[in-house]
Amino acid sequence: MAVPKKKTSPSRRNMRRSHHALKPAAYVECPNCGELKRPHHLCKACGYYDGREVIAAKSETP
Repeated sequence: MAVPKKKTSPSRRNMRRSHHALKPAAYVECPNCGELKRPHHLCKACGYYDGREVIAAKSETP
């Protein structure tokens, strides 16, 4: 069985893990209402996707 000859230092261990961080989620402006939305997703504010209304927008009154 393969066994490491030397202990891996914290610096070397952390350099190996440098690419493991989560990247922040991307957001774009909705062309219809201007709210921020995820790319290729339905806009939750106005209900539009790809220039057409997919769902009715939520009413502002409770």
